Amino acid sequence: VYDWQPGTMDLAYVCEWEKWPKSTHCPSVPLACAWSCRNLIAFTTDLRNDDQDLTRMIHILDTEHPWDVHSINSEHSEAITCLEWDQSGSRLLSADADGQIKCWTMADHLANSWESPVGSLVEGDPIVALSWLHNGVKLALHVEKSAASSFGEKFSRVKFSPSLTLFGGKPMEGWIAVTVSGLVTVSLLKPSGQVLTSTESLCRLRGRVALADIAFTGGGNIVVATADGSSASPVQFYKVCVSVVSEKCRIDTEILPSLFMRCTTDLNRRDRVPAITHLKFLARDMSEQVLLCASSQTTSVVECWSLRKEGLPVNNIFQQLSPAVGDKQPMILKWRILSATNDLDRVSAVALPKLPISLTNTDLKVASDTQFYPGLGLALAFHDGSVHIVHRLSLQSMAVFYSSAAPRSMDEPAIKRPRTTGPAVHFKAMQLSWTSLALVGIDNHGRLSMLRISPSLGHALDVGLALRHLLFLLEYCMVTGYDWWDILLHVQPGMVQSLVEKLHEEYTRQKAELQQVLSTRILAMKASLCKLSPCTVTRVCDYHAKLFLIAISSTLKSLLRPHVLNTPDKSPGDRLTEICTKITDVDIDKVMINLKTEEFVLDMNTLQALQQLLQWVGDFVLYLLASLPNQGSPLRPGHSFLRDGTSLGMLRELMVVIRIWGLLKPSCLPVYTATSDTQDSMSLLFRLLTKLWICCRDEGPTSEPDEALVDECCLLPSQLLIPNLDWLPVSDGLVSRLQPKQPLRLHFGKAPTLPGSATTLQLDGLIRAPGQPKMDHLRRLHLGAYPTEECKACTRCGCVTMLKSPNKATAVKQWEQRWIKNCLCGGLWRRLPLSYP
Repeated sequence: VYDWQPGTMDLAYVCEWEKWPKSTHCPSVPLACAWSCRNLIAFTTDLRNDDQDLTRMIHILDTEHPWDVHSINSEHSEAITCLEWDQSGSRLLSADADGQIKCWTMADHLANSWESPVGSLVEGDPIVALSWLHNGVKLALHVEKSAASSFGEKFSRVKFSPSLTLFGGKPMEGWIAVTVSGLVTVSLLKPSGQVLTSTESLCRLRGRVALADIAFTGGGNIVVATADGSSASPVQFYKVCVSVVSEKCRIDTEILPSLFMRCTTDLNRRDRVPAITHLKFLARDMSEQVLLCASSQTTSVVECWSLRKEGLPVNNIFQQLSPAVGDKQPMILKWRILSATNDLDRVSAVALPKLPISLTNTDLKVASDTQFYPGLGLALAFHDGSVHIVHRLSLQSMAVFYSSAAPRSMDEPAIKRPRTTGPAVHFKAMQLSWTSLALVGIDNHGRLSMLRISPSLGHALDVGLALRHLLFLLEYCMVTGYDWWDILLHVQPGMVQSLVEKLHEEYTRQKAELQQVLSTRILAMKASLCKLSPCTVTRVCDYHAKLFLIAISSTLKSLLRPHVLNTPDKSPGDRLTEICTKITDVDIDKVMINLKTEEFVLDMNTLQALQQLLQWVGDFVLYLLASLPNQGSPLRPGHSFLRDGTSLGMLRELMVVIRIWGLLKPSCLPVYTATSDTQDSMSLLFRLLTKLWICCRDEGPTSEPDEALVDECCLLPSQLLIPNLDWLPVSDGLVSRLQPKQPLRLHFGKAPTLPGSATTLQLDGLIRAPGQPKMDHLRRLHLGAYPTEECKACTRCGCVTMLKSPNKATAVKQWEQRWIKNCLCGGLWRRLPLSYP
């Protein structure tokens, strides 16, 4: 039974193993979990066979399809101790208790296909901390400037040096690890694919390292924190510098100031929390702040420390001898405690925020502020099954989630709490999402729980504040390229319209160059938002059609080549746009005369290979014009195109290009089924399209289509057969079904039969009857009712396409390169079984 406080934290879904009681999967000790910026989650379990042998498994899943888990036999001989995603979210490091580190990469850019080509080894020495080297990219979020118009003011690039640079300042890729015997090992990935590894002792006097963590400084150095597990021992800090000398990796280390936990300096409490159980820097690029947790069998104490520069007091004698000393006081680095908790229940897991919020003032003024932002909170899981979000500086509790129906106060001393019989279900590993709006936990029964964290903690009923936070984080994802699935968890149907409008408003306030860079990303973002409300669901089709149209236009224009080399500055594609915008003639042949047709000459095989894409353009224009008389109904896909001068102008340009290519090879032209043999279908469609474009183009005032145009469009169904456009299939993802606050119970490996969502409404063009032929949505090819080719689907929009290209033409390869790594909407690909529904 799960219980939650509305508006703070609640359970979105739980995913569990089907055959858990039959001792197939068992949670690893220790259990590792990692969450990537692409919203992929990796976690470990051990698989026990009949002979009681253990296989170390790594499970990777996409948060939108958690049941579709990809389980890898890691071939680690000992328990996996660490999992770490890289900054791009496409590579994963795993390390074990035998000193082996493996680097996992996507095979064929598929989120459910992984391989490990490289790795490193410190034989027999368990790895206790692991991290990728810093690439020098650091962004700061300025919450206080969230109302600013420019994205550059809200999200600024921080000057930060990479851990290691190649020639020209390019960051070198690699990883760093700390072992239990006090060794630090660095592996560098050379551009050739080779791995350069070096190992060095952290200090001359080596000792046991039970816990460690790694952070980076702006100057390109690495800071390592270590503890031997006893709270009576100091927490040691070391500076590590990595360099390449004579094709060899060199590691230099230096001792930094250490600290003793405050709870152990108190004689009354020294023996109550004998072991340090958690040691974490507050962020990978914040080596000045560290979180420590000391525990006994029943209780824990959590402390937050900060490293500060302090003046060293100088004796008066020395000040008189040398007056200059008094002017310039010597400075030293010293650890100071920021905050500490009373005795809590025993902490079982800690999750730290990844959101790089820029605190203008890092002291407790900010910590005690009533305004709370998701990125300022860290999560603590306790053995009694509760999860607390606490402020990362003041450790003040901001939200609580209970996995049992008996909520307890965080401030109540753990010693007074009644003990339940048997161990409670509690998280052994936790991770916060990259926007801190969701939390994943793996419990001691091996189940995965996904929790929502309200964007306006402390303001449970303030919808306006929640909207501002969501908008700010959507903009952050737009700028960084991170996946925004965890933001969608919080978008209620009533918020969709407002969020889409405000997002567009903020986007139009940016510089033209930035708008061009973000143009496709904002379309994908709007599409995913519109999927969450029945009122806006048809617009999803329009946004995806717009993404497809932009991609086709860019690809086809890039095939045009200037006839002679010493051409003016403008490319043939730019000249095509300029001429089509200037000449508003409704006759396609008169527009064509103004173009240099020699720039449009292509190989015949290339033109034939592009026929399916050209057919889509022709069908789409016909569908739009035929739907003009019904323009009053926004429930029809394509509705927004009828007022979009930019998209109509793009279609007009493509019609001209297709007309020219049709003169070279008639078989590449779109095929129309017309009632009259003498009718020139392309001329007719171009004439109607131009009239519609003139009504809403950017230059002139927007006007309503005249009755003559509407009447001509009414006649289209009697002149041409109107095609049934294959819009995107209904996605089988979760996010649109998670809106009611009822947690879903799912099983790994078993696709759920979920209740209907907003997108399954019977809308024109959205639903496919069973047994109908399926489409390759990006190549526009029919796959048949039961495809025999291997296919992949987008994890976000559900777009399906074949895994291997059936065509070897260069132009087709150029088209396919656009979506080889990601779908046109930016989502990752996952391999589909041959019998996909």
